[in-house]
Amino acid sequence: QVQLGESGGGLVQAGESLRLFCAASGRSFSSYRMGWFRQAPGKEREFVAAISRSGSTTYYADSVTGRFTISRDNAKNTVYLQMDSLKPEYAAVYYCAASQRLRHGTCTNEYDYWGQGTQVTVSS
Repeated sequence: QVQLGESGGGLVQAGESLRLFCAASGRSFSSYRMGWFRQAPGKEREFVAAISRSGSTTYYADSVTGRFTISRDNAKNTVYLQMDSLKPEYAAVYYCAASQRLRHGTCTNEYDYWGQGTQVTVSS
């Protein structure tokens, strides 16, 4: 099992940046694929970005490609989401998730463990 805890959310103005952190506790963090999802009020939780076990491969939703960067530090059991040029429509609760599956996935049911989320608010 792995426990996940997000931090780094907050209120920013459009065009500014935020860096989200997801700290993992438990065993074998490097054996999990990691992902970030977000959920805005009244909407379904949606895929944002994912990273392979080693960190060598990353995946992004079309809506954030070129603006967001996912990375991980397996020595620190942490995954990051650097968010640049934020837009008001990016406001949501951002969740970190861990997957034991062999292949990359963008669906919530492909991830086994979830954090509690961190709120990101972007003012126009």
